[in-house]
Amino acid sequence: MTVTITRRGFAAFATLAAAPSLALAQANSDWPSRAVTLVVPWAAGGSTDAVARILANRLTQDTGRGFVVDNRTGANGTIGFGTVARARPDGYTMLVSTVSTYAMAPHLMQVPYDNERAFVGIGLIAAMPMILVVPKASPYQTLAQFIAAAKSSGSRMVYANSGTGSSTHLATELFLQSAGIEMPDVGYRGGAPAVQGVLANEAQMIMQAASGVIPLIQSGDLRALAISSRDRSPVAPEVPTFREQGFPEYEVYEHIAVQAPAGTPEAIVRRMNALTKAAMENPDTVQRLAALAVVPTVGSVEDWGPYFTAENAKWREVIRSRNIRLQ
Repeated sequence: MTVTITRRGFAAFATLAAAPSLALAQANSDWPSRAVTLVVPWAAGGSTDAVARILANRLTQDTGRGFVVDNRTGANGTIGFGTVARARPDGYTMLVSTVSTYAMAPHLMQVPYDNERAFVGIGLIAAMPMILVVPKASPYQTLAQFIAAAKSSGSRMVYANSGTGSSTHLATELFLQSAGIEMPDVGYRGGAPAVQGVLANEAQMIMQAASGVIPLIQSGDLRALAISSRDRSPVAPEVPTFREQGFPEYEVYEHIAVQAPAGTPEAIVRRMNALTKAAMENPDTVQRLAALAVVPTVGSVEDWGPYFTAENAKWREVIRSRNIRLQ
């Protein structure tokens, strides 16, 4: 039997066939048409949470739509990551987190998602350099003096560890490896208790995100010996870099990034990147972040892949070479 399709019939068929694509394109162009959830895999009150809330507030003002922070904590941040990995890829659930969880956790533990395929990168949004600090009563005025003492026979120096597998822990181990030092750690349940341990002289050193120690450096309770940024940071311009002090390859940041579930339409990914860039570069945002010792560093969608590949390889090797295991 021969079926004849008229021009009018073909046009109607083509319209019906294109309807889902047209609807999807329309939905993408209207995004966001309702509230967007920004999942933070860390507790409220921390530096990542603070940055996410500043971002959410600015995005809400700029778009007229709600951007709401949802803290999903636990398992070194991987519970929050898993929440986003399982979410519908429609642009209404996104992740704001430190890159350390993304690049480090899969080499330390089983994660409830495919780290290589579960997410699409919106881009980096902020950078927090780390600072090596010692107690104010410490006799060491420079990084060289500290290293010499740690290498001396009979040294009993220890460092404060805010959590095995954390970014500060791995940054410390990378420094020890670079300096040729073997130094045991004293474990604490979080950054704040670890800093208190150094203040009490229970440990002779800690590597911590700048936001967690800048006020104590300014008050004189802690002494900064080195900062992990490539160049001196505007948040602590008086602190010399590791690079200045004989470690040209040592550069570490606690980067914060925005990610979405894999399959999120490219139009939404690029719009979110543009909105985020505008939000993070807003003068009010910059001022609020500066108070937290955080520097906006918004990257493009294209930057994400090469950046993650490099970070993943870097921390995988540190974990392997230093034989770091979660207890």
